[in-house]
Amino acid sequence: MNKLTVVYNDVPQLEYDRSQQLQDHQLLYLDKMDEKMGQGISLGEQEIENPDINQRSQFVAANLAHAIKTGNEAQMASLCSYIALRMPDIQQLSIKDHEDGRIEIDFSFEPADTGNVVMVAPPTRRIQ
Repeated sequence: MNKLTVVYNDVPQLEYDRSQQLQDHQLLYLDKMDEKMGQGISLGEQEIENPDINQRSQFVAANLAHAIKTGNEAQMASLCSYIALRMPDIQQLSIKDHEDGRIEIDFSFEPADTGNVVMVAPPTRRIQ
């Protein structure tokens, strides 16, 4: 299976098809994200000067949670693309947004059954 499914608060939200190629400007945007994160990120209370790919993906997943919560589909597509391409073995990303502000992120290597999807922005699809 060549897809990444994003589940937010136990509800499938997005599906990314890795078999679709991103355009050059989209790939450049992901590279710029990496450059910026290379200058340091905050994960919860922790400041990380030189984050590894797992830390970067957790940071991106936390931002993806905010994009889903606010309905920012362009941001959802780019953040989902980042995780799908930078972590090609991940099949499912589960995000739980707790009322106390904590965000729980789980990367899974097992595919998810998502049912029907509708296109948001190639190659990311929003699940109904």
